[in-house]
Amino acid sequence: MANLKAHLGPLELRTPVIAASGTFGFGEEYSDIMELDCLGALVVKGLTLKPRPGNSPPRIVETPAGLLNAIGLENPGLDVFLARELPRLREQGVPVIVNIAGETEDEYVVLAAELCSAGGIIALELNVSCPNVEKGGLLFGTAPYSLQKLVQKVRESCDIPLIVKLSPNVTDIVELAQAAQQGGADILSLINTIRGMVIDVHTMRPVLGNESGGLSGPAMRPVAVRMVCEVFRHVHIPIIGMGGIMQLEDALQFILAGAGAVAVGTGNFVDPLTIPKLVSSLDSYLEEKGYRSLEPLVGAAVV
Repeated sequence: MANLKAHLGPLELRTPVIAASGTFGFGEEYSDIMELDCLGALVVKGLTLKPRPGNSPPRIVETPAGLLNAIGLENPGLDVFLARELPRLREQGVPVIVNIAGETEDEYVVLAAELCSAGGIIALELNVSCPNVEKGGLLFGTAPYSLQKLVQKVRESCDIPLIVKLSPNVTDIVELAQAAQQGGADILSLINTIRGMVIDVHTMRPVLGNESGGLSGPAMRPVAVRMVCEVFRHVHIPIIGMGGIMQLEDALQFILAGAGAVAVGTGNFVDPLTIPKLVSSLDSYLEEKGYRSLEPLVGAAVV
């Protein structure tokens, strides 16, 4: 039997397939249709210090082979998460990664410290790449010095594995990946959504209330695979790859490009059972090809 465990530096996952932030909520909606123990981990929706109402609607529009969203980090805030969501997730027995976002360095530091002290969380994911909010996040994720400084400060405030989620909306993603690594990141996740816009030709106005939003889904996959490959060549910390993963072949592209694990986002909306199906097909693939683990495949296409 193949061993589906994924080894990401200090983090070991029981399967290499993760539920991406913002597409799985806090897991409650999916728990009625699947056993959450098939997840390598659940990355909860982006969490901020105070509650956020999100952007004005419309906030989602379908595009060819993809989805454009401008949710705006709607979430109940840290206190509600700690009091209501985290205890329920502990009962489910699912490994929890918390995606955090802030407008200032201090907000990230407070979030990290509070979450680490709460326990029951296997890692933090720094969201420095959300294209749908006016302040914070992307401001750090597009400037190497600011990113390195932020990661250093967060690293000092917590002792659990630290993941940095990178934005594709930059000139050189390798430069940002190296800055995150130098700041003390244990793992990188990439890529977040690509900034885009849809215009209604009848009203002659942008469809989204926020005007622009983040493109996800298969349309962005070739860009994401290329960026994972580039980053894999230039950093020595593990990578979680994401961007339009719908089936086995998609996941394998990311793994062969250098990802030690993959995250499914938009695919969960197309088919809520995408993750358990992907875990099963990946297990069958490894057995069929005679691999005892995923490790020989990670970066195998990179020369």
